[in-house]
Amino acid sequence: MPHSDAFDDDCAIAYQHAVTHGRYTRHGVAEALGISLEEAAQIEKKLQTLSLLHPTPGEPGTFVPVSPDAAAADLVGPTETQIRELQQAVTDVRTRMRALEPTYFESRQRRNQAEAFDIISDIGVLQSMLNDWGARCRTEVLTAQPGGPRPSHFLDNARPLTLTRLARGVTVRHLYQHTVRSDLATTAYVRVVTAAGAEVRTTDELIDRIVIYDREIVFLPEQNVDGRAPGAVVVREPALVAFLYKVYEHLWAAATSFSPGAEEPTAVTDDLKRSIVRLMAQGHKDEVVARRLGMSVRTCRRYISQIMEELESTSRFQAGVSAAASGMLDDPNGVT
Repeated sequence: MPHSDAFDDDCAIAYQHAVTHGRYTRHGVAEALGISLEEAAQIEKKLQTLSLLHPTPGEPGTFVPVSPDAAAADLVGPTETQIRELQQAVTDVRTRMRALEPTYFESRQRRNQAEAFDIISDIGVLQSMLNDWGARCRTEVLTAQPGGPRPSHFLDNARPLTLTRLARGVTVRHLYQHTVRSDLATTAYVRVVTAAGAEVRTTDELIDRIVIYDREIVFLPEQNVDGRAPGAVVVREPALVAFLYKVYEHLWAAATSFSPGAEEPTAVTDDLKRSIVRLMAQGHKDEVVARRLGMSVRTCRRYISQIMEELESTSRFQAGVSAAASGMLDDPNGVT
């Protein structure tokens, strides 16, 4: 297709002259524009290239002007045809792929029933599976992420994916530990996704990382791995999936809603203090307590100092006795 810049002011005047006189004459154009015959010949070639001049049948050397609409149709017609063919090809591919969706989901369901679980050690394969299920999920995605604040690059990658799922009408629930409430990156992520419809809660302790798609498949972290990054155990067996879903619902019901910008509930601080005292009473060191609750050792020790000061204790043993006597270790829901 010729470039539109080829049509300049001289071409416009020459074209107007041709329309007025019913044909293009080099002598007439040269005289009208005050240019040489060679320049008039060059303009003639430009107008032919733009399909604004067509040869007269039976008179090969005589050119007559055609309308701009006809010229445009002549120029872009082949391109428009190619575009329509490409669009039809895209439509055909999408139609064929959609026709395979029932087969995909039926086969996936049969596979879920036939295979209880897989162990995926290859991180690349695992990520591909997570991406596939994330793109294919139809109803809900449930996650539990222990370990405190999430790495910022993880959240940057997760944000557009979560927003896309929410836009498709998929329910998204995230469960974190209380300590993420003071992390700027996690708080920023939570603010964006909750505004789009996601639900986020926090709790003092989480059992382990859990990801559940459509109540059909569960991803759990691979255990006891040395020398490499842990992969995942992929659970498909319906009874096991249902059990793990109930475990998640139990954790969710006991957690506290997280809405950045809202007043921090006192129950969060009380939960952390209660958990710290309970883990201290079990004989765990500061490092273990901090890891279990998803906080830094420094933060954990600051909480411990506050607890001992509140209980007016000079030792951890005395703090444990005082906590039990004060009811700090009692379950807030009255469960014993």
